[in-house]
Amino acid sequence: MKAYRTRSRVIIENAGKFSSSQSVSWDDLVNAADLSELASTFTPSAAPAAHELLAPVGNQEVWAAGVTYFRSRDARIEESSGGGDFYAKVYEAERPELFFKAPPYRVVGPGANVRIRRDATWNVPEPELTLVINKRGEIVGYTVGNDMSSRDIEGENPLYLPQAKVYDGSCALGPCVYFAKTPLPPETQIKIAIHRAGKPVFSGATEISKIKRPLADLVSYLYRETSFPFGACLMTGTGIVPNEFTLQRGDEIEITIDPIGMLKNAVA
Repeated sequence: MKAYRTRSRVIIENAGKFSSSQSVSWDDLVNAADLSELASTFTPSAAPAAHELLAPVGNQEVWAAGVTYFRSRDARIEESSGGGDFYAKVYEAERPELFFKAPPYRVVGPGANVRIRRDATWNVPEPELTLVINKRGEIVGYTVGNDMSSRDIEGENPLYLPQAKVYDGSCALGPCVYFAKTPLPPETQIKIAIHRAGKPVFSGATEISKIKRPLADLVSYLYRETSFPFGACLMTGTGIVPNEFTLQRGDEIEITIDPIGMLKNAVA
């Protein structure tokens, strides 16, 4: 089942049929004890139009995991001017790197603009499978995430990571949440394509089997000493790190994860 968020209603898609509710909130949906029972209260409706879609978050904070792919480990070491050893250590450590990415109001949805920092010279998108977790710490669904990053700022000093990662327009999610009772298969692919003036300038792909840590372990550490009364979203790291490439304003970023869909954003 897929769920879409708009300004006036929550829309679900099940077996190609759409239904909606104006009384059920996004937080209700994420934290439902019985999702099928809640969905049965929805009434038939048309599919949402692309311009209606908002980021699929209510009051959920967005967090992120770092250095979960070997490719990410290498890229962080390459960009670092002195702290590279820390990235190698965290890749092998039992405790993962987890950091706060965005409050709900700072998350942009499909079709909205992401941003690059004016004080950075090396900016990249990071395409990531994003977990949707309820308040009980259970993974209930998945969405597509773009963890925008300023690599020159983080590379100058790892302590600058919040400035490299957390700013207006630095986090995009969408186009929906794919609710599933079973985990996504390991061969699930994450694909990215970037166009500039209508022409392709970068593309890449990876699969979630290359994530070193079990996803449930990442959630366990996130919820270990922190409560999330509305649930949370957790980006799971990137295995596609463009080298010798930086985003420009006007670029279009397309990130696709089947069976979730495509998240498309322009750079402002």
